[in-house]
Amino acid sequence: MRILLSRLRLIGDVVFTTPLIHGLRRRFPDADLTYLVEPAAEPVVVQNPHLTSVVVVPYRRGVARLTDDVTIAARLRRARFDIAIDLHGGPRSAWLTWASRAPMRIGYAIAGRTWMYTHVVSRSPDLTPRHSVANQWDLLTPLGIEPCDPSRDPVEMREDPAADSRVLERLRSAGIDTRHSLVVAHVSAGNPFRRWPASSFQELVVALARRDPRRRIVLTSGPSDAQAAQAIADAARRELGPLGDAVPELGDLDLAELRALVARADVYIGGDSGPVHIASTTTTPIVELLGPTLPERSRPWRDDRWYSEVVDAGRLPCRPCHQRTCVPGDFRCLTMITSAQVVEAAERAIAHRRGIRGGTEAPATELTA
Repeated sequence: MRILLSRLRLIGDVVFTTPLIHGLRRRFPDADLTYLVEPAAEPVVVQNPHLTSVVVVPYRRGVARLTDDVTIAARLRRARFDIAIDLHGGPRSAWLTWASRAPMRIGYAIAGRTWMYTHVVSRSPDLTPRHSVANQWDLLTPLGIEPCDPSRDPVEMREDPAADSRVLERLRSAGIDTRHSLVVAHVSAGNPFRRWPASSFQELVVALARRDPRRRIVLTSGPSDAQAAQAIADAARRELGPLGDAVPELGDLDLAELRALVARADVYIGGDSGPVHIASTTTTPIVELLGPTLPERSRPWRDDRWYSEVVDAGRLPCRPCHQRTCVPGDFRCLTMITSAQVVEAAERAIAHRRGIRGGTEAPATELTA
């Protein structure tokens, strides 16, 4: 049996599909599983042990995109897939699923696209308090696959040994070794509805550094937010003075290197963006900062043995929202999260990590407001 999976973007959404890959491999152990993805999210699935192959769809526009799509469609038809599952629902993903000519084509009930599928699955509304992994798992219903469970089917992104070696060398060059406690804070997000204020990140960094001089706090960001991350780091160093070495610079990291860095950390701190879900593929404790998104929808999807804590502003009349317009105008779901709250959550996460390393028991998952 040959099965095609299509989820072109975004990084976090592709991470959310990895439990489905495992579920399909368990249900069809001898199947050929092919994954269709765009370049930005390719590192998430390229080394997935349950996949047979990965097809990268170029991200281009205009005539070039049409040419790419026709070429890929011909390749998919030649592969003679038995089942094609559109995990995305976007126009391009739906068309490529249809163009595969697989006898069984599964997709969401989205207006204008259902004709491209042989089996249509209802899609939960965007603001439903239900996890995104569970929403995508619904697409496996026509195949008779049992419900998902994070302890059995966690998100996955396998370690890249070469990336880990590069990260280790950068840490050594920055003077970071086993004497230090490594903290990773991701300071950017895809849109302002998920971006905690820069001043709050600065307060967080300074407080964590002052509490333990052994800490080394690495700030990471997406390419578009590199200047913001640099500004936060520079301001924190100025405020820390002689303790400024606690905020080292490692340079730009690709996704595989980011995962390798997080896997070596005592805690990962960040908002609801792709990197927090990449962090969820490790066993590193996570402190996730949620603004308009509910924890039921976007909390780390992994075994409860690995510590995760969600920090948010609690119940607000405007939360959750569609993240198009901030009705109050002040992004209060983010600005109401204080640096003191996040510092204490980070301390709990680090204590849990030390407890695991020391062989003691500690609670794994907490949700706080």
